[in-house]
Amino acid sequence: MHDTPPSVPDFTQWPSFPFEGDLHVKQLDDPVPVEPPRKGEGLRECTACNAPDDAYIWVGERWRVRAMDRPTGLPMVLILESRTHLDLGDLPNLLAAELGVMTVRLERAIRSLDGVARVHVNRWGDGSAHLHMWFLARPYGRLQLRGTFLSLWDSILPPISEAQWRENLALVAAWLAEFGGRPLAEPPRIQWQAPSSLMAQSAAADAAAAEAAAVSVIEAAEEIPEPSPDAAADVDAAQGDTASTPDEVSPGGVVAAGSAAPHSDSTAGSDEPASAADETSGGTTAGASTPGTATSSKQASGTPTPAIAGTVTAPANARSVLDDRDDDASDDATKGHQ
Repeated sequence: MHDTPPSVPDFTQWPSFPFEGDLHVKQLDDPVPVEPPRKGEGLRECTACNAPDDAYIWVGERWRVRAMDRPTGLPMVLILESRTHLDLGDLPNLLAAELGVMTVRLERAIRSLDGVARVHVNRWGDGSAHLHMWFLARPYGRLQLRGTFLSLWDSILPPISEAQWRENLALVAAWLAEFGGRPLAEPPRIQWQAPSSLMAQSAAADAAAAEAAAVSVIEAAEEIPEPSPDAAADVDAAQGDTASTPDEVSPGGVVAAGSAAPHSDSTAGSDEPASAADETSGGTTAGASTPGTATSSKQASGTPTPAIAGTVTAPANARSVLDDRDDDASDDATKGHQ
């Protein structure tokens, strides 16, 4: 991309940038005086508060974990939600401390899966007022997917197989259940069929998968900010379109926190074997052990996973997970454009 205009940022030349060719900077709209409400604000309904527990892969007393409605390009994409309708800055001290414990626990569970190198943790919240944290697994060896643009690659890469996706969900749910709560994700069932029928059904399944549009992080309705009424009116006038502007863009049946995806705020199960005070004060959970059902080859070397809910120690083979976007950009710019 040597012919890239100077107005285009340098990161468009990084190996991790998913696009190439003649790029142009989009015109920036004028700021609006009042931002429109997110889902769960004002008179807008919060879909996270109304979703039942069976729409999640794991549920606890104060937290729930859900997945997308179908496989996407990454090995795993999960969302951690609080049961209570609160945003990040509204969390009381107890839930704020538990959020740290749950973030580390879920990161470890995802990183235990085969073929996962890193887990990116993100929070945007422009589409929904209900707290939801994104966990994105980067495939091992895919160096081009490192850094800031992993959520974009999720919608570009071909979806993983549904059988592998369901197995990964079951493993993560089982891992979390070792510390409390209820696992709701089940592994795929074996389909016993006559050999003569396998080829025909395999071809039909491949065709159906090709037609289905995978829901990705970047397309999640909850992460698409609500367009301002003035901007929508200007676009309609310019295009001569008299149709009303929808509240949320939800391509391909998007399911995400704050969208029509499964999530809610009802209470079921117990989140932790230890009390909430134990988690936040650094107390230990006596007798808790690392879930064997969610252990992959990467952790089979004998590295223990502590079951201490406030003072956890990262495994010896674990590296920093919360990659700062500024650090990513600096690394790409100074170390071969990673």
